[in-house]
Amino acid sequence: MKKILSVALSTAMAFSMFASVAFGDTAVTPQQQFDALKAKGIFNGYPDGTAGLDKEMTRAEFAKVITKLLGLKEITGTLSYNDKNYTAKNWAVPYIEAVTAAGIMEGKNVEKKIFDFNGKVTVAEMATILTRALDLEIPTETNNNAAAWAKGYVQAAINAGLIDANANFSGNASRELLVGAAYSIDQAQSIKVESYTVSEAGKVVEFKISDGETVKVTLDKALEANKETEVKFTYKDKEFTEKVTYVVTAATKIEGATATNYKELVVKFDGEVDSTTAENTANYTVSGRTFESAKLSADKKTVTLLVSENTGNLPQQRDTNLVVKGVKNATATKTFDETVKFTAVDTQLPEVKSVQGLGTKALRVEFSEPVTSATAGNLANYKVNGKVISGFVKYTYPNIAFITTDLPVGEHTLTVSGVKDFAGFSASTAESKFTIAEDKAAPEITKVTTSDLRKVVVTFNEPVKSVSSAYQTSSNKSATVSIKDNEVTLNFSEPNRLGLGESTVYLQGVTDYSNNTADRSSTVTPELDTVRPTVSAVTSKTVDGKTELTVEFSEKISTADYNKTENYVLKDSAGKIYTGKGFTTKGNPSVAPQYGKDKDGKIVESKVVLTSVGGTLPAGNYTLEVSGVRDQAAVGNTIIPQSVPFVLTQAGALEANAAWYNDDVANNEYQVYVQFNRSVATSGNGNALDVNKYDYVVTGATYKPFPTSSTTVQLYNANTVLLTVSKDDVKDLTGATQLRVVNVADTNGNFVNGETVKFGKQAESTVEVVTDSVYAKAQNKVEVKFDGELTFVNKSDFNFTGFNNSDFNVTNQSVVDGKTVVEFTFVNDKAIAYNSGINLSTVAQNLITSTDSVGRKLKALASTPVLDGIKPVFDKDAANAITASGTQVTLKFTENVKSNFTPAAYVVNVDGTKVNVTNATTTANGLTLTLDKAVIAGQLVEVELVNNSTGSFVTDEANNAAENFYASVRATN
Repeated sequence: MKKILSVALSTAMAFSMFASVAFGDTAVTPQQQFDALKAKGIFNGYPDGTAGLDKEMTRAEFAKVITKLLGLKEITGTLSYNDKNYTAKNWAVPYIEAVTAAGIMEGKNVEKKIFDFNGKVTVAEMATILTRALDLEIPTETNNNAAAWAKGYVQAAINAGLIDANANFSGNASRELLVGAAYSIDQAQSIKVESYTVSEAGKVVEFKISDGETVKVTLDKALEANKETEVKFTYKDKEFTEKVTYVVTAATKIEGATATNYKELVVKFDGEVDSTTAENTANYTVSGRTFESAKLSADKKTVTLLVSENTGNLPQQRDTNLVVKGVKNATATKTFDETVKFTAVDTQLPEVKSVQGLGTKALRVEFSEPVTSATAGNLANYKVNGKVISGFVKYTYPNIAFITTDLPVGEHTLTVSGVKDFAGFSASTAESKFTIAEDKAAPEITKVTTSDLRKVVVTFNEPVKSVSSAYQTSSNKSATVSIKDNEVTLNFSEPNRLGLGESTVYLQGVTDYSNNTADRSSTVTPELDTVRPTVSAVTSKTVDGKTELTVEFSEKISTADYNKTENYVLKDSAGKIYTGKGFTTKGNPSVAPQYGKDKDGKIVESKVVLTSVGGTLPAGNYTLEVSGVRDQAAVGNTIIPQSVPFVLTQAGALEANAAWYNDDVANNEYQVYVQFNRSVATSGNGNALDVNKYDYVVTGATYKPFPTSSTTVQLYNANTVLLTVSKDDVKDLTGATQLRVVNVADTNGNFVNGETVKFGKQAESTVEVVTDSVYAKAQNKVEVKFDGELTFVNKSDFNFTGFNNSDFNVTNQSVVDGKTVVEFTFVNDKAIAYNSGINLSTVAQNLITSTDSVGRKLKALASTPVLDGIKPVFDKDAANAITASGTQVTLKFTENVKSNFTPAAYVVNVDGTKVNVTNATTTANGLTLTLDKAVIAGQLVEVELVNNSTGSFVTDEANNAAENFYASVRATN
């Protein structure tokens, strides 16, 4: 305690107790200080109620104040002094013994053990006692006129700012002085944290201190949301350890997913999530399962997913992946894209959760978990008062049974047995009490909610048995009706949908289970769906030798937009338009996209499938740009142009890229090479080292096998198989024009498609340039793709024409899915024009030295255009690169450009004030923006193009997206 007070009091050195200066703002006069200390039990005052501030204090009084102030334990049963009347009945004894035991005070006469409790306390004695109590350091050098025994203690008090150096140290101290000292000490030791705030995503904590100050603490590691954590800091030489909780109401992570039965999956977030996206079943995926509903809990932290009744159960007792994509937190600052593992384990028997009498003609039974319709809908599984029921059961998935039967008013007992859950567990036979009362009131509406303009959910105060009809505004605008317990859902077709303003919905013949019927109506003001659709994911798979790209959206996509080819653009890993395999020169699919389907063949309108043509797409990294599609909201929301990267794994059919033979005259053998587009399996069903899987084709399309007795098969490299066969056993091999491979797989288990590949002499087999994959990537780079694996590339084999003459080098070489990609870099950074215009060719065939690993040469290439893959840029160095006048701003680019106008692509400020762009047009290399407000001469106009790499709002004539830019200019008349 003494050390704590010493540290605490050192923070109050600037306050002089002898000037009665309060430590804080709460007590500014000695009387106020006394009142504050009296409230804490440190002072009592005199019997007449006065503080006696002008009186001199006694040693006994001082002992009590120190004991109370420091929180010392009062000691009874001990008498350490010989003073007259120093007995157990003396009020001061417990306090005197306490300060004596603590070593803070001692007797006036130590040898005779006299404390002198009625004696007065001098200023020097006060300084001495406070120095001991606060464990202050006693200096070796002193500069005061106190008595010799007190010099060190007094100097310590002076140095601490507790005593004026000119005080009369031999004079008696007044109670006022003691009050001031005690108040200062109490305030010093009472410094505490009153409150705190957390900011900057949990990295900064600001503590409000009781003295009115604020301490800002920056943490090395951000606090974990909603978890109590200790934070340590030092303030005025005092160490604090405070428990802090970074309270985040919006979810930051998925805490997990659990399933205690085989039809419900509960997803728990660490905070609140957005109800619209959280209750969208399209945002949750478990392979092979369809979710009927997603219900968000009242605290908005938990989503319960219900598996559709007829689409199977959750996988049982094994790790299963739940993919959560597109769910946003409550503040839309985070969109979840995660895979969460769960294990569905059902160990509990279904139970009757509640039984409710519905008038005298029915009862409602709710079970603790989903139960099967076959057992819950079986009347034989229910008895009332021990007797078989006469009536029928209406089962409502997942866990409600309505039993229609006549029952008298009063208390009854329901016995349920034989009702099973989806794990096959039967409900244990149990009895439930319920009460039947007369019900003569028809259902009343308690709540009406709308979803866009087509759906209205009407909630009633009791379960609804039937509704005759429903419509809105007039009877010719009818709705289809579905009933689930006490909720009636009205679905309006497009012609009959609600208006934008207030409408009235009418429900005719609303009947409960007591056959009370009434017509009900309610006014509703629909809330439009204003949430734009987003792409949750792009996935791929191989089907019948083709690649299917499935685009998963956050909601259903309009039937008018999903199949428009121009809404989808495919780009390769370099960001270039992908062409071929069913994609046009603009990267659009050549075949109209289709809606996806679930495992039962049912159309899923939140998924769109793009299909390749003429084979599978090569493995690698791709980007799919999606724009123009709208959701199915009554007033369709259009997607913000979105670029979604995805990886196409080598999941397509294995391909035999090339096959050739070498005549080994010395050994009287043929060496037959079969090269695949990726590594092949060497064991199992797809073993590539089985000679029976290879045939050669001679005239007349006759397939001939390689003899097993004289043919050896080995792996030449990871993707090339070498067959060595005696020439005597395959005399007609030289006449073969094709080779067929069957039942060979890659290392991932993907088999060849069984098609034949061109076959001939090694000297005649070549590696060719893929002419539609020759691109200028920058003004000094050209990328070339070859249809084989070149291991040696000699730059001398290649010629570039039509550009500023410059030397070049081979700077990068890689193999992707059996194809070689080579990058040529020119010494001159500006060698190539922005619109390319150059050509590539090779030297004559007999001069080519570039080869693959087995010596096959590159095939000579005649002059072929190098396609334009160079991004246009704002030409800041051009004369009048940017001009602004009236409502128009014109910018020049390095080449001719095209505009796909989107207002959000441009940020324009005039003298610091944002101005809207209403149009963007192009002429040759100029881009002209039209503003909604004319500029005045001399105003500073700032223009910025943003997100163009994903939106392609400005492109060159080859559809390369322009680089983002910032430009500014002073407006002219």
